[in-house]
Formats: sequence, C-alpha cells, structure tokens
Amino acid sequence: MSQGPDIAPGRLSDVELALNFSDAHPPLTHAQAVVEADRCFYCYDAPCIEACPTSIDIPRFIRAIATDNMAGSARTILESNILGGSCARVCPTEILCEQKCVHNMREEGQPIRIGMLQRHATDWQMDHGGQPFTRAPATGYRVVIVGAGPAGLACAHRLAMHGHDVIIVDRHIHAGGLNEYGVAAYKLADDFARREVDFLLAIGGISFVGGEVLGRDMTVASLRRKYDAVFLAVGLAGVRSLGIEGEDLDGVMNAVDFIEGLRSANRRTVPVGRRVVVIGGGNTAVDAAVQARRLGAEDVILVYRRGAENMSATTVEREWAQTNGVTVKLWAAPVRLVARDGVLAGIEFARGRIGPDGRPAYDQDNTFVLEADMVLKAVGQTFMPDPLNGESIAISGGRIMVDETGQTTMQGVYAGGDCTPGEDLTVAAVRDGRNAAEAINAAYLAATGK
Repeated sequence: MSQGPDIAPGRLSDVELALNFSDAHPPLTHAQAVVEADRCFYCYDAPCIEACPTSIDIPRFIRAIATDNMAGSARTILESNILGGSCARVCPTEILCEQKCVHNMREEGQPIRIGMLQRHATDWQMDHGGQPFTRAPATGYRVVIVGAGPAGLACAHRLAMHGHDVIIVDRHIHAGGLNEYGVAAYKLADDFARREVDFLLAIGGISFVGGEVLGRDMTVASLRRKYDAVFLAVGLAGVRSLGIEGEDLDGVMNAVDFIEGLRSANRRTVPVGRRVVVIGGGNTAVDAAVQARRLGAEDVILVYRRGAENMSATTVEREWAQTNGVTVKLWAAPVRLVARDGVLAGIEFARGRIGPDGRPAYDQDNTFVLEADMVLKAVGQTFMPDPLNGESIAISGGRIMVDETGQTTMQGVYAGGDCTPGEDLTVAAVRDGRNAAEAINAAYLAATGK
C-alpha cells in the first residue's frame, strides 16, 4: 500500500509502543487466583461446563487451584483443550462459561473469573511443568494436517498422544494461525502464540512445514495418496469487499491484512493514518480499530451498518474499543470512498434505520462523509473453495460439509475449524480438531483390529 502524506510509520516512540502493546489484562497473582477460586461453588451439574465448547471440567480445575494443586488444575484444562492458554486470553468467556456461572443469579451478580483462572493454571504449566502429556509408542500411521491454526494444532497434538506421526503444512512460515497472525497483539502479548506452539509440539511426533499452499503445492488427492488420513483446517482465507466506488484507492485495506502486518513486523515500521475509519461490527473490526489507535492514529471511528445489539463483537469488546478512544458510529452503510486529487480523503455513508418491515433501510439521499486517510475493511471473511476444485469434497453454504465425526465426503479426509459449519471461535476450532483426531484414531484402530 502506498503511503500518502497522512499515512506513516513511527508515530509513537518505542517506549509508547511497548506500553500500548503490552498485555491488555495482566494475570492474577497466585494469591488473587486462590481467593477467586474459593468463591466457586464447585457445582455438581455445572452449567459452565455445558457452555464450554471443549467441555473443560471447570469446577474441578478451579478446586485444584484453591487447594494449590496447580499441576492438576492445568492438566484438567489441557486434556480437554490443549490451547487453553490462548483460549483463556482470546475467547469471549463472558458470553460462554462465565455467563452461565450461578453467581450471576445471586445478589452480587459477579461470575467467577473463569478465563483468568484458566490462564493462571495454564501459564503455571508452561512456566513450571513443561509438557504434561506423553506420546504413546509410535504406530507408523501417518496423518497430514493442512493449516496450523487452533484446529490443526489441537488435532496434531491429540494424534501425537495416540502415537501417530503428524505433518502440519501451512501457507505461513510460522505455526499458530489466527493466534499468530490475526489476533490483536495486546491479547497475546510477549510472543505467547509462538511459545504455546512450542509447548504443544514438545510432545514429539509432529513436524511443521511452512510456506506450502493447498492448490499450488499439493492437492487433497495427492495428500490422500501419500498419507493415511488428511485433516483440513484451512480457515477462512477470503475477505468480503465493500463493492463500492473507490475501493482500490491507496489507503484502503482489509483489516485482517492490517492486523497480520502488525503482528509480523516491528511496530515502528507499520504505517497508520492520522484519521482512520474502520468498517465492520465484529471482533476483527475492534482489534483493528484499537490497534490503529495504539499505533498513534489521532482519530479512529468504527462504523457499523446496524445497531449495537446486532454487532458480533461482544459488549466487552465494544466497551474496550471506546475505552481506548475509538468512536463507535451505528446505523451507517458505506456508499463510496471519496478521493481528492486521486488520494483517499474520506468515506461517504448513508444513514440507516429499521424500516416498516423490520429490516434495515438506508436513505441514499441522507448521507454524510467522514474524513479519512486510512480505511480498514472488516466486513467478514469467507471460505475459499478454489483449492478443492475437482476434489470429491462437498461444500454447502460456503463451508466444507462434515459428518458427526468431522469426516468430509472424501474417504479418509476430515475437516474442522472455521472452514466447516459452526461458530467461528478459537475454542470451537480446538474442539473440532480434538474430536477429528479421536475419529481418525478410531478409524486406525478399526482398520488394524487393535
């Protein structure tokens, strides 16, 4: 992207950048964790477990913290969710496990801080205990995983536990997927994503090859001929466009590319505008807006086409954006990008409302312009089916179709994570990868009679 006069790197000093991109939510001390754990009722039929996509035994791991059994606490988490450390940081626990906490029904209405306690236990394991699981004797069964994000990593670890040999291939040079390239740096500070990958790979039996692209360097059919099973964890590689005039102007870019560039480079070298407009209503939009602000943008406005209740970003994320100086503007749909002398100058929006039929309506004669020298698009990501063209893999609704075991319509080929139907959550991707690994292992046992 060309840099106009108002898009530049190095707007802040190294000290300011280090502070702005440090851990957004510092961890609990052990004393604080024990006090918080003591608040738990350790429910028998705990609703928080049902709300967790990976079904972590939450009361059990919290009780272990209260009794100072940190190794037991961490193992309880990690045997259900090997990426429990990153999930504790990036997953919306406030609308998952914590929303179901029975404390919400009490007068004080303060749920147990499950996410913070989960982080406390998994951090302890990584800092003190190393890899808590051992690899079973090698089976000679070979599985290839395409995609090194949460689904692929969770699948690889569980397969390695069963003694299978695993190769992960990914288009990026580092493993981690969205945790490494697509999440705000202050959520996974201090290279946590890479440290968690190293922790996971320490079980052995897993190899990683970066810079390999499905459809260019290999096909599913070729992988199926070479390996005993294939797991596709290719995520959502496509980005929706706005489809409006001026979208090709310098200064207009996809929010996911902005975030990836920020995660991949020295922050002093990442250009940002003085006036940034972010279009979208999800967590990616919030991450892009807040990070633009923390890079030194003077004015950041996040614009969403509907009301706050329709945003996929959680209430916590929206409040976080506003706390960081991001202005949130609702009921405005982009009409065109405005150029002045061929340079991006702003973006025009049509005001909206709920129409008589209950659906959003926008008045093209009632518009306004927000000045901007940078516009970040965060209007959704899509599955790219091109690498699967010619394969006998069914795709419906823009996702890979799988059965209850995670198997696609191609024998021996499984899929999980964002490329399959379901919630686009890190914890859901971990569940998919874990469950597919168990299905692959079951198929191995059935085929070998073991």
